[in-house]
Amino acid sequence: MMAATADLPRRPSREHGLFLMREMLRIRRFEEKCAELYSAAKIRGFLHLYIGEEAVAVAAIHALEPDDAIVATYREHGHALARGIPATSLMAELYGKQEGCSRGRGGSMHIFDAATHFHGGNAIVGGGLPIAVGLALAQKMRGEPRLTACFFGEGAVAEGEFHESMNLAALWKLPVVFFCENNLYAMGTALKRSESEPDLCLKATSYEMPAWPVDGMDVLACQEAARRAVLAVRSGEGPCFVEFRTYRFRAHSMYDPQLYRTKEEIEQWKKRDPIVLFENFLRGHGLFNDEDRKRLEDEVATELDKALEFAEAGTWEPVEELTKFVYSERKPG
Repeated sequence: MMAATADLPRRPSREHGLFLMREMLRIRRFEEKCAELYSAAKIRGFLHLYIGEEAVAVAAIHALEPDDAIVATYREHGHALARGIPATSLMAELYGKQEGCSRGRGGSMHIFDAATHFHGGNAIVGGGLPIAVGLALAQKMRGEPRLTACFFGEGAVAEGEFHESMNLAALWKLPVVFFCENNLYAMGTALKRSESEPDLCLKATSYEMPAWPVDGMDVLACQEAARRAVLAVRSGEGPCFVEFRTYRFRAHSMYDPQLYRTKEEIEQWKKRDPIVLFENFLRGHGLFNDEDRKRLEDEVATELDKALEFAEAGTWEPVEELTKFVYSERKPG
């Protein structure tokens, strides 16, 4: 996992460029396979795909230290992969197998992994915000040189938890960075139809914290913004808010008919596909070629094949253990 450093050059090294491209491809191919598996009833329940937003997770998470805490939303497969949760463990979780990172009990929306300090996966809109503030408070009280990164969509800004969390984080100068993934539609409602003030950074600054927007389809711009925020928070300046202006190419969930936006709008946004944009950028600087693309695709395909094999071979939890971890077991005596 890459640690946060000083300013990232706008033109990355070839090695770093290949790294960013591979990470985005890993997420894209994993998500595309998830859509296939859902249609085949291998994955059940709810499924929210991250396709189109890969630049945000890759850039923001790799601006963090390995010991930093992460709180995500129900659209968190990309964050989990970028954080280092093995694709095998993640796929097994989506299958509901007990070899999954949450023993198959969390499924798509409740990914958790203590080893990587990945604290969910939260199905409730805005539900991760108070958790992130609590983690950051604990970090500060213990004097730990760590911070908490909280990911949430623009729909969470309309929730009471957002305002309570922002207020306390600023009041107590907590080491938390708020990463807002603004994909314009909170489920099926456009931002301008749900917020009286659609300028999210303006709302954040009302809590006396630095806030700025960034092009969420540009992985280098995302990384620069994330590192700027992380460095500020880690220096003890208190919380920061970054608005990643991005777009999901797929429906809100697998059951969403997408009647709230036009096909023309989606196609326009696809012209700004973060993977295509970055590939063109790298090729334009002589840092990427056809052989690189084939090698990366082959590596990702191999990783995904292993994840599928692992999930298929996984085991279902015995029925007699289904109540385990649901209630605390009272010891006799």
